[in-house]
Amino acid sequence: MSNRSNVSYFLPLIISLSVLLGMFFGFRLRDGFPNTPFFPRKAVSPFQEIVHLIETKYVDDVSKRSLSDSAIESLLSQLDPHSVYIPAAELQDINDEIHGQFYGIGVEFALYNDTVQILQVLPGGPAQKAGLQTGDQLLQVDQRIVSGVKMNEDSLRSLLRGRSGQPAVLLMLRGSEKISAPVKRGMIAMNSIESAYMIRPKTGFIRLNKFTSETYREFMEALTKLKGKGMEELILDLRGNGGGMLTEAIDIADEFLSGDKLITYTQGKHQPKVEYRCKREGLFETGKLVVLCDEESASASEILLGALQDWKRATIVGRRSFGKGLVQEQYDLQNGAALRLTVARYYTPNGRSIQRPYNKNRDNYFIEQAIDDSTRQGGIVPDFRVNTDAMKWSDSLANARIFERLREWSYRYVQTHPTLNKGKSDTTNRVENINIQPSDWQQALSLRISDTVTVYLNQYVKALVGRMLVGNGAFFSIMNQQDPFVKAGLNTLKD
Repeated sequence: MSNRSNVSYFLPLIISLSVLLGMFFGFRLRDGFPNTPFFPRKAVSPFQEIVHLIETKYVDDVSKRSLSDSAIESLLSQLDPHSVYIPAAELQDINDEIHGQFYGIGVEFALYNDTVQILQVLPGGPAQKAGLQTGDQLLQVDQRIVSGVKMNEDSLRSLLRGRSGQPAVLLMLRGSEKISAPVKRGMIAMNSIESAYMIRPKTGFIRLNKFTSETYREFMEALTKLKGKGMEELILDLRGNGGGMLTEAIDIADEFLSGDKLITYTQGKHQPKVEYRCKREGLFETGKLVVLCDEESASASEILLGALQDWKRATIVGRRSFGKGLVQEQYDLQNGAALRLTVARYYTPNGRSIQRPYNKNRDNYFIEQAIDDSTRQGGIVPDFRVNTDAMKWSDSLANARIFERLREWSYRYVQTHPTLNKGKSDTTNRVENINIQPSDWQQALSLRISDTVTVYLNQYVKALVGRMLVGNGAFFSIMNQQDPFVKAGLNTLKD
């Protein structure tokens, strides 16, 4: 037998011995490092390892979803206050808010004494077409009992909403009569424009409460209508407007500013500088303009405020705005949730960043804006400041329960005056029919409200009744008669 043949014969044996010897010495080496795996594992983060250990070793059952959600919230708490995780269960409502619409029957309701009370029937909506009225008590929805049972407002809201065209059969109590009404669900607009009317000859008033994908279209319709009525000067009310879509605020600013003026610019660590400029001839580039703001005017509202102030196009009246100068983008996640992440800062045309500090005292970030605005940082400082003391609000009025009682009292007033529901649809005529007598008002006075605010409250309750009967337009047309912010704005226009 040749040497080559001998090697070929013994080769399998040599390989087998080599493998065995390698394994022997390998295990001996591993024994010297007992926590080191023999075969290398794919690298994982400590977070993944800890979650796995909790799932496989922890003494009690733990919800993986709640564990993950808590960990995400803890992670985001290390960032700015506006970077947030949106659970899948909440995402639809938030997207509806962005798009400015949802599908339902078109009512505003409240639960008083475990009974569903219809506070307002939205004009032009499915519920109004089906004959529902303010003051109706909702008993059943598709044979499901909803009054006299434990049901929260979120559950009831989900029951009333649905697909467009999907029918719902409602059973209601109107006075002592039970009424069955079939309603086809439809698109319900969450209007950005709460009020638009001529507050005095040649002076228009527009109340804008948010910036959705429909805001610019709504705004242009309102502005065009007011100009057609002879408007030469405008009060734009942004109080309580927490912001929304950046592009809508930019488009509205373009209607007030001429040429190719810079409206705002954004920039972030991973985002290059982007400038937003005027692109078209605006509908109201001339004519006096006053913009009202307060502590709750934020984000997109402040973009509009900053642009108009820097270019000296408007007089800003009110209180220092919130101070949110951060831009978020929303990213959909695989589990059906979403992440709203801050990606850039925005700046006014003069290069101002109005973001107020958030690294200290983060717990009070969303509530400290209520303190004296002369001591706060950030935000848009108005040209003319309105002191909230001018509103004559007592400490008891600041209590949310008092306001809820006033709303309930206003609703009961509508219930006990059924002729109010039979008035003309025109706002002016319906509001003129609201005549609250001293005997009616005595019930509200039992709420221990200071006499110094009785006049203002009488106006407020009348406005609530008007809102229930006609809509937001009636509420603001009544309230503006006594509103110190609006009065200050009107006085500014006289100068």
